[in-house]
Amino acid sequence: MKINFTLNGKSAEIDADPMAMALDVIRDLDLTGTKEGCGVGVCGACTIMVDGEPVSSCICVVGTLQDREVWTVEGISEKMPDLIEKFIDNEGMQCGICTPGQIMAAAAISSVDITSEEDIKKYMAGNLCRCTGYQTILNAVEDYLAIN
Repeated sequence: MKINFTLNGKSAEIDADPMAMALDVIRDLDLTGTKEGCGVGVCGACTIMVDGEPVSSCICVVGTLQDREVWTVEGISEKMPDLIEKFIDNEGMQCGICTPGQIMAAAAISSVDITSEEDIKKYMAGNLCRCTGYQTILNAVEDYLAIN
């Protein structure tokens, strides 16, 4: 089936099984920044943005992306380079498995009224990390959002 959507700001048309997982289809398009962590939609590693909202691509069938706006970590990296810079500056990553999802969650909350570290924790809660202890990630997001 032909599926048309906007991918990282550009029109895209793919021929795919509409029941295929968006994660697999996106990675087959050589956009391999999106990672599979748990495979059941709870860890956040596979997060993409669909119409401005974070979505677990490992449980999202690609047919639901018809006529929607989709962003991957590669697109967000180009669109929001300062966010990536803050993750680097604050050492907000170690092994890298969760980093794309953490970045996507941070990008999603950048348009929300955040007034405290507790707000950031609330919005980042769906992203699991086994390496960093989270503080460096929180520091990166706070730095990006200019909360001091």
